[in-house]
Amino acid sequence: MSEHGTWRRVSREGRRFLRGRTGTLRRLALWSLLESAHTFLGGYAVARALDDGFLAGRTGTGIGWLALAGVGALLGALALRGVFGGLADLVEPLRDGLVRRSVRQAIGLAVSDPARASRAGDSGAVSRLTQQTEMARDSFAGLVLIARSFVFTALGALLGLAALAPVLLVLVLPALLLGTAAFLATLRPMARVQRAALDADEALSGRTGELAAGLRDVIACGGGASAGAGIELLIAEQERLTGRLARWTALRTLALGVAGRLPVVVLLAGTPWLLGRGVSAGAVAGALTYLVQSLLPALDALMTAVGAAGTRLLVVLDRFCDPEAAPRPHPEPLAVDPGPVSGPPAPPAPPAPTSPAVELRRVRFAYGPRAHPVIDDLDLLVRPGEHLAVVGPSGIGKSTLTALIAGLLPPGRGTVRVAGAPACGAPGRAAPGYGPDVRRTLLPQQAYVFTGTVHENLTHLCPGPVSRGEVERATAVLGADALVARLGGPDAVVDPGRLTPGERQHLALAAAYLSPAPLLLLDEATCHLDPRAEERAERALAERPGTLVVVAHRISSAVRADRVLVLDGTRAVCGTHAELPARSPLYRDLVGLWNAQG
Repeated sequence: MSEHGTWRRVSREGRRFLRGRTGTLRRLALWSLLESAHTFLGGYAVARALDDGFLAGRTGTGIGWLALAGVGALLGALALRGVFGGLADLVEPLRDGLVRRSVRQAIGLAVSDPARASRAGDSGAVSRLTQQTEMARDSFAGLVLIARSFVFTALGALLGLAALAPVLLVLVLPALLLGTAAFLATLRPMARVQRAALDADEALSGRTGELAAGLRDVIACGGGASAGAGIELLIAEQERLTGRLARWTALRTLALGVAGRLPVVVLLAGTPWLLGRGVSAGAVAGALTYLVQSLLPALDALMTAVGAAGTRLLVVLDRFCDPEAAPRPHPEPLAVDPGPVSGPPAPPAPPAPTSPAVELRRVRFAYGPRAHPVIDDLDLLVRPGEHLAVVGPSGIGKSTLTALIAGLLPPGRGTVRVAGAPACGAPGRAAPGYGPDVRRTLLPQQAYVFTGTVHENLTHLCPGPVSRGEVERATAVLGADALVARLGGPDAVVDPGRLTPGERQHLALAAAYLSPAPLLLLDEATCHLDPRAEERAERALAERPGTLVVVAHRISSAVRADRVLVLDGTRAVCGTHAELPARSPLYRDLVGLWNAQG
């Protein structure tokens, strides 16, 4: 929609709203006439107090005129009391109407285009219903209050200047109109920039939310560069728009200076000329009072409000007036970029059989320089193709260990190597800066599922294209085929918010099965599955070529593993399930606890 169309659409909706509230507008106008009287008396009484009172030697008359000006101040206070009552009758219906329209837009989009609504998410509708509705309400209330004050203050001041000496208008009005025209010229460009800035803010908010939901998986799978690139572009766009907005604000400030200060300078510079043409000293003082105390403060407040709240109100109302009732487009939902579909770069050659799948040497890690180490002096060697279970009490460091192996955390001391290369290094990327790390895949407890098709969710860990047959075989082996069918098949769009934690984990496990990474790290990634589904998934992943490291959720996971690593906070013990009860009191206690619960 063009800028002209935006102004025309919002203007049409605004006139329709105001036409239905003529009674409220009349009450506001009647109360505001008292403010005009207050302004008129303010300058006129000062002029008369000087000319007819103090300068003429009649002190009592001067004091009387000043007392009349004080009565005018009481009229102004009474006017404000009535104005605020009428303002509520005008503003609250606007807010209620915007809330109703926002709800209708969200429902209409969901009914007419569910796929688009799913891709856009609920953030745009929620933003309009809460933040943007309140923004429109507050901006509209401030504009009505200030614009009304300026109109009736200007009416009283101009009438007062004409009553004192019509020639005063000849000096004051040109400078006043020049600054006002310069200010009005900045309104549309500022509204255009603010609209673009609000679009960029919504896009950045949506992209950041999507990235935060799967940040751990994105980093572990090597998608940080591609995911971060979109964020960086949006931040750069916000920075550019902020700079443009600052430049227009500087021009608006200059216009404010012209309109708010130049009339005073012109009046003072023209005082000798005015006195020479018979204008009294009291009239000049009264004119200065009108400018300094009434007209210019009201104009300054109006320009500030229109320049800030006015352009912001225009941008927000445009969203509610948009007949398509859709959130502004922003980048598609986040997924780890699998790289180009045609001609994907070949993954690196697999490591030699002699290279350990995972190797930790004297590893120490603490969450802070003075914190107690979570892992201290740990040595561990996991052979290629081995199935290792990691057990220990809650908070002992199991997730920290998987994060170290996944490269999410650097060790404070020692070395962590995966397939012969440092765990935190770049080797193993499917392409420079893009695509998953083909050495390993990490599945945390909170499974990462994004808005996209089922097929995309199952293949986003693969650096190249995956056939439908491969996907069907993987879901059948994992026992996720019934879930895929219930979701509508591989081409159905997934709404993560409608999935249970177990369904999310089932999809994530199938994606890990399809991943070419020779090392799978499961950090309680099956905790929401029932024991039978968990066993089926773990057996399938263990039979898949490669190495499997599982943070055990049940004793059955340890029983199925080739070896078990017991973390007890003081030392780590590694061995088979049959060996460990005799070697580790903690493991013996855990087995007894698990058996009692099972």
